[in-house]
Amino acid sequence: MDWLGIGVLVLGVAFLALVIVLIKPLMKLSGLLGSLQKTTDKLPQSVDDISSQATEVLTTGNDTLNQLNTQIRELNPILHIVGDAGKATRKLSSSMVDATEDMKTSTAEGSELVQDRNLEGLYGALTLGYYIFQKQRNK
Repeated sequence: MDWLGIGVLVLGVAFLALVIVLIKPLMKLSGLLGSLQKTTDKLPQSVDDISSQATEVLTTGNDTLNQLNTQIRELNPILHIVGDAGKATRKLSSSMVDATEDMKTSTAEGSELVQDRNLEGLYGALTLGYYIFQKQRNK
C-alpha cells in the first residue's frame, strides 16, 4: 500500500466516524423538519380561516358605521336646533348678567347711604310692613 491508499483509508475512517457521530443529530433534525412540514401544511387553511373572519369583522364594522351615519343624519336637524337654543340661552343669560350688574351698581349708592345712617332696621321694618300689607290685600 502506498501513501495515497493510506491517506484515502484514513479519510474514509474519519468520514465513517463523522457519520456515526452525526447520525443522532441528523435524525433529530429529520424529525424537526417533519414536524415543521405538518405545521406548514395546516398554515394555508389557518390563513384562509383568519382572512374569512377578518372579512366578516370588517363587513360588520362597515354595516355598523353605515347605520351610525344614517342615525346621525336623522339627528342632525335636532342637534342644530339644540345648538341654536344654546346660543339663544347664552344671549339671554348675557343680557341678564348685564342687567344684574347695572342693578348692582345703581343700588350700591343706596346701600352705602343705608349703612352710613344706620337705617338697616328701619328699612327691614318697612319691608316687613310692605310684605304684610301685600298679604292682607291678597286675602
